[in-house]
Amino acid sequence: MNASVPAAPAERKAVSLLRLRAMLEAGEKIAMLTAYDAGFARAADDAGVDSLLGGDSLGMVVQGGSSTVPVTLEEVAYHVRCVARGRRHAWLIADLPFGSYEESREQSLRSSAVLARAGAQMVKLEGSWAAETVRFLVERGIVVCAHLGLTPQSASALGGYRVQGRDEAAADRLASEARALADAGAAMLVLELVPAALARRVQQENPALVVIGIGAGGDVAGQVLVLHDMLGVTAAPMPRFVRDFGREGGGVREAVRRYVAAVKDGSFPDATLHTY
Repeated sequence: MNASVPAAPAERKAVSLLRLRAMLEAGEKIAMLTAYDAGFARAADDAGVDSLLGGDSLGMVVQGGSSTVPVTLEEVAYHVRCVARGRRHAWLIADLPFGSYEESREQSLRSSAVLARAGAQMVKLEGSWAAETVRFLVERGIVVCAHLGLTPQSASALGGYRVQGRDEAAADRLASEARALADAGAAMLVLELVPAALARRVQQENPALVVIGIGAGGDVAGQVLVLHDMLGVTAAPMPRFVRDFGREGGGVREAVRRYVAAVKDGSFPDATLHTY
């Protein structure tokens, strides 16, 4: 009798918003990384990352600046276009940089259109004030990710890069802001540098909202890290919430595979080492 031939592995399907929501409902963790060019986007995509963020963090890790504020819409669009050419499956999000959406809702739509034409499937904006902007964009067919907690574009107004929502009043305020953004139609929310208990509360109070944490504990839908931090190649001191997945060697794809596996099995972030 002839030996059976092993079945070919199933072709990985492109990640959609529906797929991300299904992962949330099923309790499957979402692994996200930033990306700024086609080569690293392809490597991360091949390694199984679920989503890529064309982030304004490029101002710090690519351009060498001290903040994200100087980054322009044209610069983000250029890098998003590069990432879009490299990705094959991952859901692609783009940051609306500082000064590209605050002036008016109409400005936010024009800027979102620029990023959509560059290949973005979702745009991300920062701040609790933006609920009506979110509603305006969603009504016009733009898929939106909000960002609360430490918002890098306004870090100086928050007293620098520090944990947000530590006291009861601040936690209640952030939870209320998250509900308002979800009610306005935000499909995703990045929570940065907030206590794990607060992030857990936000996810529980908004069960249909895809909450992605960075320095926010593991009891949310998924995790995001800056690619350069995750690989251990950032020159600046690493934040507490970062784990260097490149330390074990094996190249970029292997490092990303370790990151994806750790997010999926819940070993990252560690409740002691990486959370507040």
